[in-house]
Order: sequence, then structure tokens, then C-alpha cells
Amino acid sequence: MADITLPGASSSRTPRRLVLWTLVYGIATMAVLAALNLPAARDYVGADNDDVLRLVQVRDLLAGQSWFDLTQYRLGLDGGTLMHWSRLIDLPIALLIRLFAQLVPMEQAEALALIVWPFFLILPLMAAVAVAARRMGDDVTMHLALMLTAVFVVTGNRFLPGSIDHHNVQLVLVATMAAGLVDPARGPAGHALGGLAAALAIAIGAETTPLVATVCAAVGILWALEGEVYAKAARAFSLTLLVSLSAMFFATVPPVQYAVVTCDSLSVGFYAVVGIGAASLFVATQLPGMGDRRLRIAAIGVTGAVVLAGAVTIAPQCLQNPLNELDPLLHTLWLSGVIEAQSFLDQLAKDPAAFGGFYAVGFFAIGVCLFRIVNGDRVRRHAIMLGLIVVSFVIALIQVRGAIFANLLAIPPLALLIGELRQRAREEPEQLGTGLLFALAAFLSVPSAWALFGVLFVEGTAGVTNRMKGLAQTPASMAASTPACDAPAGFAALNGLPDGVVVAAVDMGPEILRFTRHRVLSGPYHRNQGGMLTELHVGLAEPAEAAAFLRGAGATILVFCPDLTPTQTIASTKVDGLYAGMMKGEVPAYLRPVPVEGASGMQIFRVDLP
Repeated sequence: MADITLPGASSSRTPRRLVLWTLVYGIATMAVLAALNLPAARDYVGADNDDVLRLVQVRDLLAGQSWFDLTQYRLGLDGGTLMHWSRLIDLPIALLIRLFAQLVPMEQAEALALIVWPFFLILPLMAAVAVAARRMGDDVTMHLALMLTAVFVVTGNRFLPGSIDHHNVQLVLVATMAAGLVDPARGPAGHALGGLAAALAIAIGAETTPLVATVCAAVGILWALEGEVYAKAARAFSLTLLVSLSAMFFATVPPVQYAVVTCDSLSVGFYAVVGIGAASLFVATQLPGMGDRRLRIAAIGVTGAVVLAGAVTIAPQCLQNPLNELDPLLHTLWLSGVIEAQSFLDQLAKDPAAFGGFYAVGFFAIGVCLFRIVNGDRVRRHAIMLGLIVVSFVIALIQVRGAIFANLLAIPPLALLIGELRQRAREEPEQLGTGLLFALAAFLSVPSAWALFGVLFVEGTAGVTNRMKGLAQTPASMAASTPACDAPAGFAALNGLPDGVVVAAVDMGPEILRFTRHRVLSGPYHRNQGGMLTELHVGLAEPAEAAAFLRGAGATILVFCPDLTPTQTIASTKVDGLYAGMMKGEVPAYLRPVPVEGASGMQIFRVDLP
């Protein structure tokens, strides 16, 4: 698996060029994003519910809530909901808000921070992809990878203004790990940075755990195969991972939870298992007699067995999907409607036009990497990228959220392919097929191109026109249509009521927390099962039974939004339930309407129970 170090890979000019072009492409990408999104923006917070609740969590931190206390006290049943999101994301956003608050009012400070943060992350993403691509090929590969990354960012939703959830940070960290591993010089510095990125990825969210495990396994396998030439890199990675993860564990986990195993956040489970693996690898690289490949392979085998035994002993519950423990009713009425949690079969059935945008580029990259390996072309680097892309692709088959990582990791090997086809087309201008092959490869390497083709294939030109109209809709045209449930007038009326407990559709929860002082029962978070189930039972129950659920939850306000999909799903599930009746205008006497001054689709009711 040994690759020859690329000519010029250590040139002093290469880092300077890489930094320069990263800045050029990064700033250009920010400018395009700003031009496309800021003029028509209705809000400075991202459209994802997670962006809204992240802002709520940051506000609580700024208001004095303990660094170690992640409880969202205004979400769920009495006592609140302990969230699983890391303060490592809250901190930079909070610091930015504090900084801008010295210059402008708080709302404007929030808006500026929520623009700056995702835009800032574009630069390290570009840098990591550029480094990986340069190590895969040459400067042309780097430029093509930066172009593909720019398209990836502009046509996606993870780096838009207001996108402050942790997924964009995870993309940066995954790209950083990949860049470190494909270094043909086996540099300790790059691997140490990869170890730090792996530790941060674990600390920030559990979604990338399979990718981190793959990176760790790759480092161990590379050391077993390459021996002393890779030993320094393996030590740098494992030691940095161990030290960094230890620091993050003690810096973010409260002492009272040191012995508590959680599978959706950094806890003793992940810390112990990863720590065992990292420490074992570090020790193994320094044992005598490791010049023998057979002993190295045996050492890695023992390390893997120890890690597996640790996982089974310390955190056996984490060997499955945490969402498997959801109540069946939540699976049916909530999780099945969450796009990023759907399998490839669900995605194909519900939106076949978008299927290619999620899966085609990753599949294409897998084929390219396999072809390179079979033909002995830069086997080591393509094997590393193949492993990472395959794991991401398999995750995407189970939950579509993994597709974005596969699409990102596909960029370096596909940029190399496009660059080589471009060179061949220039050398053979008379060969029309070569030029067409170059153009086709470039087209097939863009997820949004597959999505466009999918819409054309499934829905025809009318489908493309309709979707473009939706994207081009302006705030003025939106205001001219039926008022939405999230229109400001509704929240103003809701916030004018005495502090209480609100029953509302699951998707309304974060917005109510953001714009009001109330506690809300339901929010789209798997740790809030009690609150979500209570809201579901209220909507499904007949009016008299619903009153009992409302009384038990201490609810004082009910917010009804007939246009929201969760509300419609509940109403269609139980035709004699409370929500079904309210859809027909049948409101029980214990719900007293609250007037809303201004345009709003929100219907607000006081809960008046004896």
C-alpha cells in the first residue's frame, strides 16, 4: 500500500499557494452565498429547527446557565429536557454575540454572529479539502476540488447564513481527518491534527462516530502494514486523540455524570472505548520487535479485540442506533417524517427525484476508487478514501443524513479523475469522446446536478419550473399568500399571555422557546419523548380525554396550526381526536380563543379546565 511521495509535495511554495487559493475560493463562495440568500432573507436564524434551538441554548448560556448544565428547562414535561448538544459549539457563537453586542443592539449582534459563524467555517472546510486533493494529485486537482467544494457549499444548506447547528463543524472535522490520512509523507503534524479533529468530532456529536472509528482503524492498519515508516504518524494521531478527548471529557462533562453512559453525546462510554484504543495503539508502536509485520498485525488484532471487549463491557447499549429506543408511536408519527432519518428505501419511495442527489456521487466515487486500486494507481490514498466513503455511504443507506459526508469525501478522488480527463482532452483535441468523457465526469461529480437530472427524469420540465419558483419566492410574495403559522403576529400574541405551558405541534417547539417566555411540551428531539408523547396523546384523544392529558401536563395554552404537517398527520390518524375535530372547526368549550392582531395562521387557545 505504499505510495511514492508526490513531486513537489514538500515544496515551500505549495502551502503558500494552497492558503492563497483557499482564501480566494472561500471568499468567492461566501460572496455568492450572501448574494443568493441575504437579500431575500426573512430571518437571521437558519430554517432548521436545530438552528433555532441552538440559539436558545446559546442565549441560556449567555444568561448565566451553567456551562455543565445542558438542561433545556422550558422544553418538555416539568423539570425540562437534558439536551445532548455540546457546549463546544455554543462557545464560539456566544463569544461572537458578546463581541458584536459591544457595537450593536443584541438582536443585531445575534444576526451578525449567525452570519459570521457558518461563513467562517467555509475556510477550514476549503483548506482541508484542498490539502486532501493536493495530496491525491497536483495543483490542478486542488483547484478542481476547491471548485467542487464551492458548489457543494452553495447548493447545500449547512453553511447558509443562520446555520449554527453542529453539522457544518462535523463536515470540517471529517475533511480534516481525511486530509491527514492521505498524506504521502506520513507527516506527524497532519496526523496530530487528524487526532484532534477526531476527538472534537466525538465530543460534538455521535453522528460521526462510525467515521471516527474508521479513521482510527485505518491508522492502525496502516501502521501494521507499513511499520516504522508510519510509526511516528500513528503515535502522533493516537496520543493527540487520547489527550484531546481527555481534555474535552473533563471540560464538558459534569462530575456527577462521569460514570453515566450516554450514546448520543460524549460520556464515559465513548471516552473509555476510544481511550483504550488510542492508548493501546500508542503503546503498540513502541514495543520491541515491531519491525516484524506479523507482530504488528497481531498487535492491531489484539488492540481491536480489547476495544471491542471494552465497548461490550462498558457501553453495550451504544452498539445500536439510539433512536431504536424511541416509543413506537414516535416512530410512526414523528421519526418517519424526519427526512434525514429516513433510509434509502424510504427516500426512494417518498422523493425519487432527489434520490440521485443523495447517493449517486458517493456511488460514483466508490467505483472510481475501486478502479484505481485494481489498477495499482495510488493505492494507499484511494484505499483510505474508499474506506471513508463506503462507511458514509452505508450510513446513508440506513439514514440519509450520511449522504452529505459521502458527497464531501468523494470530492478529492473525483477531482483527480476530472483533472486527468481534462489533461487527456487537451492532449487529444481531435478525440471528441475524450472531451465528452471529461464533461460527463465533471457533471456526475456534482450532487446538485444529479438532483436536477432526477427532477427532470421524474417530474419533467414542469417539476424543475415549480421547484425554481419555490426557491425564487420573495418575502413579499410569501406575505401575500395565506399567513403562515410562524408569522410574527402569532408569537406576539402568544408572548403577551402570562407565562405558562404550551401544547403545540412538534415543529413549533423551538420557535416558541425562541420568541416567548413559555415552556413548551413538544420539540423534535429524541430526549424529549415524554413531552412529544403527551402532545401526541392530546391531539389523538377525544376532547374529553384530551382534557385529562392537558390537566396532567399542567398545560395553560394550546397552539393549533392546521397547515403544519405534524398536525395534519395526527388529525388523519385519529378522525375522532381533538385535532381532527379542530380541523373541522369543532373546538371544545375548555379551549378559549385568544385574539391575534395581525396576519397569522396560528390559532391560540387558553386552556380553561376546572
